[in-house]
Amino acid sequence: MDYLPLFFTLKKRPCLLIGGGSIALRKARLLLRAGAELLVVAPEINPELKALVDANNGKCLNSEYQVQLLSDVVLVISATDDEDVNKKVAGDCKARNIPVNVVDNPELCTVIMPAIVDRSPLMIAVSSGGSAPVLTRVVRSKLETLIPGRFGNLAKFASRFRNKIKTAIRDGELRRRFWEDIIDGAIGESVLKGNEQQAELALENKLTSQKKNKQEINGEVYLVGAGPGDPDLLTFKALRLMQRAEVVLYDRLVSQPILDMVRRDAEFIYVGKRRAEHAVDQRDINQLLVDHALQGKRVLRLKGGDPFIFGRGGEEIDLLAQNHIPFQVVPGITAASGCAAYAGIPLTHRDYAQSVRFITGHLKEGALSLSDQDLVHDNQTLVFYMGLVALKEICEQLIAIGRAKDTPCALIEQGTTEKQRVHLSDLANIYTLVESRNVKAPTLFIIGGVVKLHEKLQWFKGQ
Repeated sequence: MDYLPLFFTLKKRPCLLIGGGSIALRKARLLLRAGAELLVVAPEINPELKALVDANNGKCLNSEYQVQLLSDVVLVISATDDEDVNKKVAGDCKARNIPVNVVDNPELCTVIMPAIVDRSPLMIAVSSGGSAPVLTRVVRSKLETLIPGRFGNLAKFASRFRNKIKTAIRDGELRRRFWEDIIDGAIGESVLKGNEQQAELALENKLTSQKKNKQEINGEVYLVGAGPGDPDLLTFKALRLMQRAEVVLYDRLVSQPILDMVRRDAEFIYVGKRRAEHAVDQRDINQLLVDHALQGKRVLRLKGGDPFIFGRGGEEIDLLAQNHIPFQVVPGITAASGCAAYAGIPLTHRDYAQSVRFITGHLKEGALSLSDQDLVHDNQTLVFYMGLVALKEICEQLIAIGRAKDTPCALIEQGTTEKQRVHLSDLANIYTLVESRNVKAPTLFIIGGVVKLHEKLQWFKGQ
């Protein structure tokens, strides 16, 4: 982090703007909207800028910059095209610990002016630290389209009831949940639609009901599929629940960028599994979900891929159901779909495969048994999850039951992430190829004619 984002109050505080052109005009509008007492200094000042400053009880001074002008100001913006002036302003401000922004020159700045999404009193600032201003504007434009214009009204609505709810609901956790229900629920929606009178009545009724009933914090569990690695593959519902969770139990296959999207003040508990190494036994994981939910926590069980495809999600919610704990299940993009798509390998194709089978490659008690004759059909794609350790046994057994040695194969390493690599060969030689390379889990093993399409259809390059 190169800069610490802060929101700076300027109401009735003296600020100095150096420059009299169109850029200075834009900065003046921003400063005056924030309530600053503005002094503009430049040898020549744009008439529109002068009129704006005069109309807001500011001052304009037709003069060169002088260091004496820094007396008592709390912020300085230099918006001139004179590099020597800009350097002097920056140096004088730094010597006096006065925050300074030099337009389009981040090296001289101690503060950066962000792109702003204004839903006052809700404010969103976006900055690249001056390194990519066009990207910053693009992000701001996206946020402008995503955040309704009435969000500011919702913030004002919440402000009106803040003290009343704080007095009525003393418990901080219960109060936070009450507010989440207001903002994310029907009451918040009414405010966004402009029906504030209806929203106020509904809030009063909800608050009365809260007082009458026993104030308890009820726990629940969210079983969420995090997908194969790329955070862009998360569902909207997954993101929403990830932001509500207070305790997070996560697997080894959940990537760091996805963990970064979880609510930051949540308690994180690693329960991942590696070959012959389980951080937490599955039965203990199941019990942890129950224990934290019974404590009134919102518990996020974050699993790589889809929780119901080789994810043991059914076992986890079975114990929750036995203990009458409410839960939600959010499907995720399973590794087969995500990794195959990113590798340009369609799992079914009219010319190559009319069916697909998902198979676990885990060794049971050190052995693997593939005896089903249905596995040898040429028009069927086979997908082995967690098959890196048993790769040799998988290939040998498939050949033994009749699958052709020259059947195309692809081992996808760390699929959908920047580290993705696709290793191509055939059933007889894929193990030797992989053994010669430093391949790291997680991997997905695809067998079938559809692998031939990789070179033609690949679009995501990874490494």
